[in-house]
Amino acid sequence: MVFSKLKSKLARTHNTIMKGLQGAFGVNSREASKEAIEEALITADIGVETSMEIVDLLNESFRWDMDSLREKIKGVIYEILKEVEEPLEVPPDIRPFVIMVVGVNGTGKTTTIGKLAARFKEEGRRVLLGACDTFRAAAMEQLEVWAERMDVPMVKHREGSDPGAVAFDTVKAGLSRGVDVVILDTAGRLHTKVNLMEELKKIGRVVGRELEGAPHERLLVVDGSTGQNALNQARLFNEGIGVTGIVITKLDGTAKGGIVVPMARELRIPIRFVGVGEGKEDLRVFNAEEFVDALI
Repeated sequence: MVFSKLKSKLARTHNTIMKGLQGAFGVNSREASKEAIEEALITADIGVETSMEIVDLLNESFRWDMDSLREKIKGVIYEILKEVEEPLEVPPDIRPFVIMVVGVNGTGKTTTIGKLAARFKEEGRRVLLGACDTFRAAAMEQLEVWAERMDVPMVKHREGSDPGAVAFDTVKAGLSRGVDVVILDTAGRLHTKVNLMEELKKIGRVVGRELEGAPHERLLVVDGSTGQNALNQARLFNEGIGVTGIVITKLDGTAKGGIVVPMARELRIPIRFVGVGEGKEDLRVFNAEEFVDALI
């Protein structure tokens, strides 16, 4: 059931790729077929380098039929994605385990935090949320809605407060209450990216002073439906704060789901989860084999 839902949510990307591949068999030369295959893969945002690598493997000894082509593409993509298949683990000896969630506004960051809280709670862990996006009142209100829905406590200050102070108080409360996981929501105003990165670095320093090693996970949320923009955002955040894990959301409404491939190939950052719907159960642990099977 899990795989069938993933497959249905990636259907638009899958159909884009397969339609292009089928068209490659309707041309009158090998070179034209290769060009059509490369174009189909690039259109799905699988990336120029990966697309060219696949086409380069289609030499004279390659058996030109759809099944062989499909298996060849799946093999190349799987080798890339298996390198970033690394589920998020909460070590038993770290308490609280602090996750700082970052990303541009509109990527589904706060919703992802709510789903993460639900996941941890179902595992029997005590969770505390911190509303460190004090720039937007709506952000704090949205996080509060999720906190109430998931029945987990939340620390917040007034709108416009120092985000570092909120983070400090949240980690301090987490220590005193004996919670297992602290999740910090942060601002995502990328149009002022220098200020944003400095703010995120400050949050990291503040919580690190309160709890050695924190934040233990700097989790980036990107919107998969934005294609190359998602990859550009991942580059910026990684350069700014050193991302340790990625969540790719909104793969249910895009024909650009292939962006996962160049992101994995270039950045080599673990992909922790993929989001394939609105329900709390739709935050899926990333599985390279399942993803490739659904994609191709």
